[in-house]
Amino acid sequence: MKAIICQEHGLPDSLRYMDVPEPEIGEHEVLIQVAASAVNFPDVLIIQNKYQFKPELPFSPGGEVSGIVEKVGSAVKHLQAGQRVLALCGWGGFAEKVKVEADRVFPIPPQMDFITAASTLYTFGTAYHALKDRANLQAGETLLVLGASGGVGLAAVALGKVMGAKVIAAASTAEKLQVCASHGASELINYEKEDLKERIKSLTDGRGVDVVLDVVGDKYAEPALRGMAWKGRYLVVGFAGGEIPKLPFNLALLKGCAVMGVFWGRFSKEEPKQSQQNIMELVGLIQSGKISQHIYKTYTLEEAPQALQDMLDRKVIGKGMIKIDGNWK
Repeated sequence: MKAIICQEHGLPDSLRYMDVPEPEIGEHEVLIQVAASAVNFPDVLIIQNKYQFKPELPFSPGGEVSGIVEKVGSAVKHLQAGQRVLALCGWGGFAEKVKVEADRVFPIPPQMDFITAASTLYTFGTAYHALKDRANLQAGETLLVLGASGGVGLAAVALGKVMGAKVIAAASTAEKLQVCASHGASELINYEKEDLKERIKSLTDGRGVDVVLDVVGDKYAEPALRGMAWKGRYLVVGFAGGEIPKLPFNLALLKGCAVMGVFWGRFSKEEPKQSQQNIMELVGLIQSGKISQHIYKTYTLEEAPQALQDMLDRKVIGKGMIKIDGNWK
């Protein structure tokens, strides 16, 4: 079978498109013919050996896929061959076939296409866990999303609107902000051209924001923390901006606010029942048309390294997707 392989840690141009043996599954695993695989920022990190999970070389990136079950292990009872599924594989998804632990595989509704299925879990799952489980976002509160045009950021914008919050989207270009507006942001901040702290103050009449969802970190974190309201919640989701910020925690004291981490991958393993409930609720929101994924571009499997480079270059608005035509049924 064909796959994108990381033989040595490095940038996307070091990846290779090549033939590899078909995976052999264990008794608790399933083999999936991959129809679509999502491009996520962790894929960029994992090939550089900078992510929390560090698979042994060689491996294929790609942690979020949809497709059709080809084989099931002897101990797997809730899935069967021929079933349409989405899966969280961690890595291995930039390939024609991938093996996945059965408890990380979920059936998809008949009316949901493979692109929609594979583009949902990481971004909307992370954003929903952050806003619902960690921040307990309430209707009428103000939500600031940093890096609002990325996959998780745009999902947070849409979910914040559905949850009844006033959403302020912050991103680096007018084009990105326009997409944020179309997904529910009522206020926009171009943090490359505007003073982030002053704009927050202006947009909230000096009160500050109740919740910050931050996927970029870097130089934007401190002014956002300074823009928190009393008893606000600062959600640390990622560091796409490059540098991990060193925050002055006297600000947390003065504002009575909470700074909390959001690690959806671990949450989904530590609290599987709550995670599955969240997924069911998200599928319901998608089917009702209340939320939808913004697809930046669809790539072939061979073009997957370019998809990762586009992610690294911060070109991707919403979600980049890999489509494997031979498995599209």
